[in-house]
Amino acid sequence: MLVRRKRRPTHPGELLREEILPACDLTQIELARLMGVSRRTISEIIHERRPVTTDTAHRLARVFNTTPEFWLNLQQSIDLWETFKSNRKEYNQIKPLAKVKVA
Repeated sequence: MLVRRKRRPTHPGELLREEILPACDLTQIELARLMGVSRRTISEIIHERRPVTTDTAHRLARVFNTTPEFWLNLQQSIDLWETFKSNRKEYNQIKPLAKVKVA
């Protein structure tokens, strides 16, 4: 089993909504303007209805002086978690090959 976490990872939108925007005293509209995207795009990310894409990750990284990998790693954690939770029964039925180990 690859996903061992008991709680859902933090969505990048939650981090923006709860921590980053309040700390920076930014509104969604201001963030959208800084990033060169629509307010709707930011709203959907913040309300966890849209994933952070590679393009969005680059834009967020520029605005907040982070790396695109930071944002993509947050999104990937969510994607892996949700996919595993949705398909757990099927994944548990897949039997690994006994003699194959990948480093």
